[in-house]
Amino acid sequence: MNIVYNGEMESRAFKEILGKEIPALAEKDPDVIYLDADLMSCIGTAKWAAAHPDRAINCGIAESNMIGVACGLASQGFKPICHTFGPFASRRCFDQLFLSAGYTGNDITVIGTDPGITAAFNGGTHMPFEDMALYRAIPTATVIDIADANQLISVLNQVSDIKGVKYIRVPRKLTAKVYADGETTPIGKGNTIREGKDAVVFATGIMIHEAMMAAAELAKEGIEISVVDMFTVKPIDKECVLKYAKATGAVVTAENHNKIGGLYSAVTEVLAGELPVPVEYVAVEDVYGEVGPQDYLRKAFDLTSDHIVRKVKKAIGRK
Repeated sequence: MNIVYNGEMESRAFKEILGKEIPALAEKDPDVIYLDADLMSCIGTAKWAAAHPDRAINCGIAESNMIGVACGLASQGFKPICHTFGPFASRRCFDQLFLSAGYTGNDITVIGTDPGITAAFNGGTHMPFEDMALYRAIPTATVIDIADANQLISVLNQVSDIKGVKYIRVPRKLTAKVYADGETTPIGKGNTIREGKDAVVFATGIMIHEAMMAAAELAKEGIEISVVDMFTVKPIDKECVLKYAKATGAVVTAENHNKIGGLYSAVTEVLAGELPVPVEYVAVEDVYGEVGPQDYLRKAFDLTSDHIVRKVKKAIGRK
């Protein structure tokens, strides 16, 4: 795996990648159909969609209906890709996702943009801290939290051929660059970003950057941690979780999500039945979102490298 993380931000926003890759997937595969809930302009697909009305459907601000339409298309052999903001891609249309997609066996891909604090000024109503928990409750679903632009490209080119309900949560703006251009990140596998002997931090999405900054700070004190991008939260890479938990004896999870039902739950579910090691978490507590810039929200919800440092030390102290 070619890791190029150096703390610098990506040159390409996620919405630029989505605006390019979704049309490319549709042009490459005649079975791919793109559906949106009146947010095409937000991810750069509006111009292409207007020119290809046979391949793109604007379902309007009617997310539950969009999922129903997608499931109808899937039942006829199409590969629908749906997009809307994270809260509307999860809690607003959950019944349709569970029954019309999951229970009925229809294969659909749902992209939920601006998850967690990346919703920023859209505020608490648009700030999903529960979307992964909802999707993880759907049997056989695949749940993915994207770290950088190259990973998004890799996942988009794999996901249409995976069976069942697939959920990709991804910001629309910039994050730190982690993977080299053209790198493939296989769905279902944890990716090692940094090796260390004293503890492991399993992180997803925007928290990869925070975990790497925490690792640099801890290294100054002689504490070396592993950082693993556990971008596939379901099905989680159990072998990877156990490998690093055994090697380091101290585990911390870091996610832009409520601690209930997300990465922390997925990791502890693995460890509870296999390996008694101390586990700490950096995640949103049992609260609702609020309005503000990301820098403010990181601190307000303790999603910072400083908080990871404190939790790593606490986990090590519990060995």
